[in-house]
Amino acid sequence: MTDTLLFLSQLGGTEIILIFLVVVLLFGGKKIPELMRGLGRGIREFNNAKNSVEDEIRQGMRDAEKKNID
Repeated sequence: MTDTLLFLSQLGGTEIILIFLVVVLLFGGKKIPELMRGLGRGIREFNNAKNSVEDEIRQGMRDAEKKNID
């Protein structure tokens, strides 16, 4: 996985601007905000799911501790 992401550390300012221009040309200026909103929603849903799983694990640990005490 890290081998495939090594090229990201070698990107300079010119390359990033070029990539941004290609994205604007492909998707158009009107579609980019929609894409970013969708990305934000996806990240938010992922974080909510992660937090709910963590809460369930913590609750299960508390329940197990209570059973051990009783």
